[in-house]
Amino acid sequence: MAENNKGILVDETQLEERVVFTNRVAKVTKGGRRFKMCALVVVGNRNGIVGVGYGKGSEMPIAIRKAIQDAKKNLFRIPMNGSTISHEIVGEFKASKVLMKPAAPGTGIIAGGPLRHLFELAGIKDILAKSLGSSNQINVTRAAEKGLRQLFDPSEIKRIRTSTRGGDTDGEKE
Repeated sequence: MAENNKGILVDETQLEERVVFTNRVAKVTKGGRRFKMCALVVVGNRNGIVGVGYGKGSEMPIAIRKAIQDAKKNLFRIPMNGSTISHEIVGEFKASKVLMKPAAPGTGIIAGGPLRHLFELAGIKDILAKSLGSSNQINVTRAAEKGLRQLFDPSEIKRIRTSTRGGDTDGEKE
């Protein structure tokens, strides 16, 4: 069992890693071109805990290793409602927007590209998602991550509502 910097306790052996996107970047210098590699990786345990990481290096295995370390440092828990998310949300990052809606059991993951990897490793089995705006895979993944981080846990909302009303659960005032 290992704990990341956010306080989430996770068994490292249960985490799955998936490379979502790789790229080769060239910097032109006086002596020619210098190549660097970058990788976007999603890490999750298929049980509500997921993390997204981005790494750069001189070779692809180095970039992937750095991305995996970054993803493990940035793990977060997703409040689930059965096999789907608790409510509809729009995640935004730079020019990308991702609309995510809960779906009925048996619907499956209706999402394209990098979103599918994120939802599978998070353990979300039923969800509808649409990428709006920019189609940059890195920004789309980051937008979905921001949206999932903003989800509310239904039991937490219920606890807050009942405590602010003074324990009045049936809605009647005396």
